[in-house]
Amino acid sequence: MGKVGDAEVDFIATNAEGQEYYQVSQTVTEEQTLKRELSSLDAIKDHNPKYLLTMDYTPLTSYNGIKQINVLDWLMKE
Repeated sequence: MGKVGDAEVDFIATNAEGQEYYQVSQTVTEEQTLKRELSSLDAIKDHNPKYLLTMDYTPLTSYNGIKQINVLDWLMKE
C-alpha cells in the first residue's frame, strides 16, 4: 500500500517517467464501491497517471482522468 498525503492507494509504481498510482478492486459495478475506490486516487493532486484495475469488462472508461482497466488486459499489455 502507498500513501500520498492523506490518500492511501493500493500501490505506487515508479519508473523513469515518474510515478503511477493504482487502486485495485474486484468489481466497481455498485456506485458506492466505485466512489470509494476513486476517492483516494482523486485526492492525489499531481498529474501522474492513475489507474483503477478491476475484473469488470467495460469499455475503456475514464473518471476525471483516472482510467479504469480490466486487470487481465492490464497484465497482458507489453
